[in-house]
Amino acid sequence: MKQSLQLKIGQQLTLTPQLQQAIKLLQLSTLDLQQTITETLASNPLLEEDESSIEETSTLRDGETVDFSSPESQADPSEELSVDAAWEDVMPSAAPSTTSSASGEDFQLLDNDSPPETLHSHLLWQLNLTRFSDTDRAIALAFIDAVDNEGRLTQTPEQIYEGLGLDDVEMDEVIAVLHRIQHFEPTGVFAADLRECLLLQLRQMPVDTPFRETAGILVSRHLEQIPTADPKQMARRLRTSPEAIVDALNLIKSLNPTPGSDHQVNDTEYVVPDVFVKRINDRWRVELNPDIAPKLRVNDHYASLLGAGSSADRDYARNNVQEAKWFIKSLLSRNETLLKVSRQIVEHQRAFFQHGEEAMRPLILADIAGQVDLHESTVSRATTRKYMHTPRGIFELKYFFSSHVATAEGGECSSVAIKAMIKKLVTAENPKKPLSDAKLCDLIADQGIVVARRTIAKYREQMNIGPSNERKRLI
Repeated sequence: MKQSLQLKIGQQLTLTPQLQQAIKLLQLSTLDLQQTITETLASNPLLEEDESSIEETSTLRDGETVDFSSPESQADPSEELSVDAAWEDVMPSAAPSTTSSASGEDFQLLDNDSPPETLHSHLLWQLNLTRFSDTDRAIALAFIDAVDNEGRLTQTPEQIYEGLGLDDVEMDEVIAVLHRIQHFEPTGVFAADLRECLLLQLRQMPVDTPFRETAGILVSRHLEQIPTADPKQMARRLRTSPEAIVDALNLIKSLNPTPGSDHQVNDTEYVVPDVFVKRINDRWRVELNPDIAPKLRVNDHYASLLGAGSSADRDYARNNVQEAKWFIKSLLSRNETLLKVSRQIVEHQRAFFQHGEEAMRPLILADIAGQVDLHESTVSRATTRKYMHTPRGIFELKYFFSSHVATAEGGECSSVAIKAMIKKLVTAENPKKPLSDAKLCDLIADQGIVVARRTIAKYREQMNIGPSNERKRLI
């Protein structure tokens, strides 16, 4: 083989470090962005938070607005600001207040800091108040460990008996302990299934509770027929009156099928909106949330000190200043992209903000990308895990993108609007004669929207709405 040189002309996309950083910041959520800013501030000594952002934030909360699209808000981040405040003016005093130490607010804070009570801890608390022998206590602990979050047993008494491995314990003793702990609160715990859970609650009711016996018979013998039970037919089976069946069914509806759900620990997750949408003088105004990211700047004073040092100090200062400027520029680019995309979404979905979900228009990424002159992948990054605060609630930007269905006039209708129509029709239907998927299809077609029956069924399942036979109620 001979070695030779060849020239080729081609195009290749190269991602510079600055572009890679801008793309990374764009796709971060608010929480991840704040964490990245904190890490960058800790790693780069020449990058610092602009103290003037605190004053601007307080001014914004007093009612004024900040226009992030104006040139003034995108001034040079490296511009030095005079700092003449004393340390006591910036940092609050660390001395505790003597007047509020014994106030009720402090005790309230202590109560709020205490961990929430779980079903497991609630059952253990009741076990400690009950007299048990050491063996019975070990059996009860095994049952408590086998309870799920809904209060149901995940193991049978036989499995728990085998798992204990105690030679001096009989199966009858395990069953006796189970019957004792089934009287614990909440009523209905330690049940094997739904039928036993409801029966436990009925048995612990006072004996003179009206229709208690009839409800027990319905649960034990006809549990599957209760959702669609016909009172007249059920009355003939049980040889009683239809009124008694109706009252017994109402008693069953008052029971709790998942008694342990009241003690579930659900950590509340708060969403910080990235964009605010307000209606001012019949016009929709879009603003970025100034609290999601602090304003940053380059510490020119520190950079000048390092620049006057040795060559190593000058190289260190030059690299950190360049990285700081790149990072600030990437943040500004992220804010500008997010603002442009949000404005186009609000402009396209103006009818939604005025009339609700039924007025939602179909929208895809390509529509927004063409309006803001960006690539679809960039729009996708700008709308993922970003939230918009509107008068109708907080929505993820992805929520406003949906597929479309053709209308009778040749137009398009959003799938979100169709789901809203289905939910509205199902909510207003007669429970004795629920609407079938074919009937829903006809009713929506009367509004000029052509939707297939299988599409109605798919949207209904996505909203966790059962079919007509499951929604039917005769009482």
